[in-house]
Amino acid sequence: MRFLGHSTGALTRWFAGFMLLLALSMGAPPPARAAGEPVILTVTGLIGDGRAGGVDFTRADLEALGVTTIETATPWHEGRPKFEGVLLSRLLAKVGANGKTLKVSALNDYAAELPVEDAGQYGPILAFRQNGEALTIRSKGPLFVIYPFDRIPELRNEAIYTRSVWQVRRIEVK
Repeated sequence: MRFLGHSTGALTRWFAGFMLLLALSMGAPPPARAAGEPVILTVTGLIGDGRAGGVDFTRADLEALGVTTIETATPWHEGRPKFEGVLLSRLLAKVGANGKTLKVSALNDYAAELPVEDAGQYGPILAFRQNGEALTIRSKGPLFVIYPFDRIPELRNEAIYTRSVWQVRRIEVK
């Protein structure tokens, strides 16, 4: 079969080569992932060696950093749900964060800025489970910034609530 004077095989090879060059020009390729395991978080900005494109994480990558539990009441849930996730401080250490502020962005483009010092001072987590179930987009996932509101009552204020971003997809270290 021919298209605009070229065989479809030649066009397929050209397109594949073009896509490879495009991917290589955008920085290092992402780390190999298990089939079907999606990247749920990308951390960019002032990190480690300034890797172009940032660092991608799957749920398994985040779980491998260690799981911390926070059981707390929130303004968005009934009762005191149990959240499991990675300590934000541990994630920041993993990527070698060098900034003072985090811009945490959600799938719907909502974004909030968190001082990096919150990670050490209050111990918030990037939750990926609630009451033992994986967070989904419908349940404010795949990731949700959770502060220990019950353990530190002074966190129960509008400024901290706005930092509790759900449906997190990206963190930029600034």
